[in-house]
Amino acid sequence: MTTEQAAFQDLYDTVARLRAPDGCPWDREQSPATLRSDLLEETYECVEAIDEKDPAHIREELGDLFLLVTMLSYMHEQEGCFTVSEVLAGITAKLIRRHPHVFGEVKVRDSAEVLDNWARIKVEQEGRKPKDSVLDEVSRSLPPLDRAWKLQKKAATSGFDWPDIQGALGKIGEELREVEEAAASAGGEAVEEELGDLLFSVVNLCRRLNVEPSTALQRANTKFVKRFIYVEQEMKKADHEMKKENLSLMDEFWEAAKTL
Repeated sequence: MTTEQAAFQDLYDTVARLRAPDGCPWDREQSPATLRSDLLEETYECVEAIDEKDPAHIREELGDLFLLVTMLSYMHEQEGCFTVSEVLAGITAKLIRRHPHVFGEVKVRDSAEVLDNWARIKVEQEGRKPKDSVLDEVSRSLPPLDRAWKLQKKAATSGFDWPDIQGALGKIGEELREVEEAAASAGGEAVEEELGDLLFSVVNLCRRLNVEPSTALQRANTKFVKRFIYVEQEMKKADHEMKKENLSLMDEFWEAAKTL
């Protein structure tokens, strides 16, 4: 048994022990439904660790994901639906089947051809029903920001795309003007619709610049939190409350936070 095999066996045995009749009450009470939110949360924490480029943190977060995937698989094993080994065997077989240019004799020129083969294999070998639209391949369960990004990437594979970045920039300007017009007149749902169009256009610019919008927004969130906490701390040192009457002073501290 290799080191990797032994390590996974230890994880499997630990999960089984936690889920045993005399195991942990909390772990035994969990179900796939109760762990859905944990799976999403741990995924985003792993993304954050990757952004931080912190190997120790990445290792920890990947471990949390391994735990959840193993736990979810083991729950289904307990129910007699499928086994953990079947999950692993299934993904291994899928990888080999969808990479005939690596495990077979197929030749490919580039990654685009790899993706074309991948789509064809899903239909011809796996019996997947052909999609009515290429956009049907994008999951409806994705967070809106991520779904917008993937929808635009799919549309671009069919040639539906701006010829250059100026088109994407121009569209943002157009949508911003429409937001201003809606805010000044109609308001309500009209503003919501126009803001949605503006966000969609910004996501399109992210795609053209090869920037994942969720990653960029998370980075902005982190930056905002760091600077806001600095403002809070400085306001407390200056014996001033965080309220709109002190906005000018808060702005000063905010500008100072940018230099840190």
